[in-house]
Amino acid sequence: MQEEVEGRAVNLAVSTSKLTARTVVSAVRVYLRHRKEEAVLKAGEKPVGKQKVKELIGQDQGVTNIDIAKTDLRGFERVARKYGIDYAIRKDSSVMPPKYLVFFKAKDADAMTAAFNEYSDRALNKSERPSVLAHLRKLKELVAALPGKAFSRDRQREHTR
Repeated sequence: MQEEVEGRAVNLAVSTSKLTARTVVSAVRVYLRHRKEEAVLKAGEKPVGKQKVKELIGQDQGVTNIDIAKTDLRGFERVARKYGIDYAIRKDSSVMPPKYLVFFKAKDADAMTAAFNEYSDRALNKSERPSVLAHLRKLKELVAALPGKAFSRDRQREHTR
């Protein structure tokens, strides 16, 4: 019985090795065909949201730009996604400190104005908000300044016994 199992294992290994070469070739063919189909489908789609500057210019809809500080690029990207704006961010390192240019389609100008206003309002409100850590420190100082509490009832009972 042991010999039969060993014989089958060798046969399986031999037949699998012959089959593997064919399988690899057919798998590569299927993969390449799949990539061609994806490329054809993607050629008709236009990118949405954050893009490269070349992709944005390639859509032939006119491009405009705005300067923005690096302080909160993530916050700006969040607002831009909310308004559904196609945009590209480019770093201009020729100036010290470097500026960031936000390119967007000309047709999105009204949406971009609204998004930029919301972003600037958020940035201003963020600087005006009180610090939670500073408030916590003040509360710690107030608690430390309180006079010591009387013994709890449990401790009082233990001392009176």
